[in-house]
Amino acid sequence: MPDPRPHLGEPLALDLLNTRWNGAGGPQDLLADVDGLAIWLGTAGLAERVAADPATLAALRRARDAVHDTVAAGGRDALNAVLAHGRIRRSLTAAGPVAEPDVADPAELPGWLAAADLLDLLDRDADRIRQCAHPDCVLFFYDTSRNGTRRWHSMAACGNRTKAARHYARRS
Repeated sequence: MPDPRPHLGEPLALDLLNTRWNGAGGPQDLLADVDGLAIWLGTAGLAERVAADPATLAALRRARDAVHDTVAAGGRDALNAVLAHGRIRRSLTAAGPVAEPDVADPAELPGWLAAADLLDLLDRDADRIRQCAHPDCVLFFYDTSRNGTRRWHSMAACGNRTKAARHYARRS
């Protein structure tokens, strides 16, 4: 089944946050069940590494809440709890140095990867992690625009709706 979310292609941490969105029928959650988890794992390129099972689903929901708490409210404790499940293991191979995630419980791997990705985004430029400015949208994005002033996850969707509503209000 294809990924039903309206916005894809964000870094892993924000892609995990975007498993919740507002659809035509109200709030949607891709991680409501194991089938949705399987879709997300496939989209994230993790389907071959992790089983889509209840343990992974529970761990990923905890990680999503931790990432959201960090992005929306500046929390650290929940994210650090997710990160405590793994580490980066460095080694030297015949091909050269490698750095690989070392997570003991495979169910924790997707959430750990998303939490580690959030650290990279925060290190790069925390101010570019944004929530869509449309009042009814709950999606997040990493602003890659040149001047860093992007306001909507999608100009075609939320940006257009906001501008059309403003235009209609001026004309009425």
